[in-house]
Amino acid sequence: MQITKRNIELKVDDSLMRVYVATPKPEGVYPGIVFYSDIYQLGSPIIRLANYLAGYGYVVAAPEIFHRTEPVGLVIEPDDLGRMRGNDNARRTKIAEYDADTRAAIKFLKAESSVAEDKIGAMGFCIGGHLAFRAAFEKEIKATVCCYPTGVPSGKLGKGVADTIKRVNEIQGEIMIVFGTQDRHTPEGDRQTVAQALEQASIAHQIFLYEAEHTFMRDDGYRYDSAATTSAWSQIIPFFNRVFEN
Repeated sequence: MQITKRNIELKVDDSLMRVYVATPKPEGVYPGIVFYSDIYQLGSPIIRLANYLAGYGYVVAAPEIFHRTEPVGLVIEPDDLGRMRGNDNARRTKIAEYDADTRAAIKFLKAESSVAEDKIGAMGFCIGGHLAFRAAFEKEIKATVCCYPTGVPSGKLGKGVADTIKRVNEIQGEIMIVFGTQDRHTPEGDRQTVAQALEQASIAHQIFLYEAEHTFMRDDGYRYDSAATTSAWSQIIPFFNRVFEN
């Protein structure tokens, strides 16, 4: 399916938040997805992932997660200095500010004529996977996909300690989590903690493990694994389709 692409601006706490929006080209009404980047923001690899999902019939809205600390449109280079810069941006952003951004993105999707009523989900990568996990606490979110989410058990997300793992029972929709078994940032103990929390709270969930490293779906890095990425998408798309068809 062909798509259209645009950038819109939202004001959140008096800060301008750029949101990249990819929409199926055929006229119609589609589910909407709040789509979170990793710490490098909306560079080409993340945009390609957003476009890929949109091509399957989803309105994808990807906000710049560091709009309070970086200029509009800034893409952080995925190198050593970029990693330091991205992590510093994360540390300087309050948990409540991330949550406010999520609500603003949801509000935008709800107001879009191309987005089906009551069909909104979330997806994210790395820190964005954690943000997607928190988005699942919002009542509008019916389906969530977290790709190698970092810091969920420890609360490492932004300024302060995130209460994410303590709020698992607030999830009202379904959630899917994609992990790499060779990922140092999501070790086995963390993966088990997340799985146990979801099970104890009786949250409908699926967890998929791939023999891959962190950020294995990002196609510009040495950790990229095309086979694992293709396999992950083969689970993600049917998951979204099933939840939104119910």
